[in-house]
Amino acid sequence: MAAFLKHKFHFMKKIFSLVYTLLYTSLLAAQSTASSDFFRNIGKIYVVVAVIALVFLGIVFFLIALERRLRKLEHQIKDNE
Repeated sequence: MAAFLKHKFHFMKKIFSLVYTLLYTSLLAAQSTASSDFFRNIGKIYVVVAVIALVFLGIVFFLIALERRLRKLEHQIKDNE
C-alpha cells in the first residue's frame, strides 16, 4: 500500500511540475509578444485567458478521470491475482 501511495505521489508531482512549467513558459511568451497588447487594447484579453483556463481545466479533469480509471483497473488486476 505504501508503494502505491509513493507511486501516486510521484505521479502527481510530475504532473504538477509539468503544468507549472507549461504555464510559466506560456506566461513568459505572452509577455514578450505585441499581440497581448492588441488583445488588451480591444478588450479580448479576457476571452483569451478564459479559453486558456478552460483548456487547462479540461486537461486537469481528464488526467484526474484517467487516474481514477487506472486505479480501478489496478485494483481489479490485484483482486484477480
